[in-house]
Amino acid sequence: MGADIKKLKSRIKSVDSTLHLTSAMGLVASSKIKRATEGMAKSKEYADTISDAISMLTACRDCEKSPYMARCEGGKTCLIIVAGDRGLAGGYNANVFRLAKELDADEVIPVGKRACERYGAEPVLAEAFGYRDALSLSKKLCNRFFEGEFDRVGIVCTKYISIMSQEAQVKWILPLEKSENTKSVSVIFEPDELTVLNTAIYEYIAALIVAAVKESFASEVAARRVAMDSAGKNAQQMLDNLYLDYNRARQGAITQEITEIVAGSDA
Repeated sequence: MGADIKKLKSRIKSVDSTLHLTSAMGLVASSKIKRATEGMAKSKEYADTISDAISMLTACRDCEKSPYMARCEGGKTCLIIVAGDRGLAGGYNANVFRLAKELDADEVIPVGKRACERYGAEPVLAEAFGYRDALSLSKKLCNRFFEGEFDRVGIVCTKYISIMSQEAQVKWILPLEKSENTKSVSVIFEPDELTVLNTAIYEYIAALIVAAVKESFASEVAARRVAMDSAGKNAQQMLDNLYLDYNRARQGAITQEITEIVAGSDA
């Protein structure tokens, strides 16, 4: 009986420690959600604005000559894989890696500590990833695409649906597709559409990259909060059950001691 009580004490201490950890991580995630979602909204707004301009350009006949427009399929694929900086976020990282594995890229560029660890690269934190980082990466990718090293470039990231739901997805960013549904507007591009497109491509790809990273980070924070809330509830339930078992064990031990004392006095 004494051994059972000691074991229960040890388990209670362990689960209580886990409960404190999940509560702390849940609070940290909650404090980051607002900033993360605001960053996601701003980056998406900028990406949508520049995407509208690129759509007008790709709809022009002259822009079909751009080296960044559609090519024949079946060549080499490069993937930017955006995962989290930390674990304990439910299936967030696992879903990204599962999708990336299905796509079977020829080259991988990881963003996020977990992705860098998985693919053996220098750490690049998703939380600290900004427009300068995206623009630097964009220039390298565009130049390599121009040289014919890749035939398509995509981003494996996470779509933020709600605080309760996030979904791994792939966004293909190169080559550019000819826009067919662009509204007719009176816009004059100087010196000409093709030159503007080939010049603006760096900023456009950078905007898509940073928007994907910001959305993925918001998804990571939301997924961690939900996971920690669920883990905290489970830990509390387990703790309640352990305390119930502990109190029963103590009551049994006390009853046994009283019985032994009474039996000894009768003897």
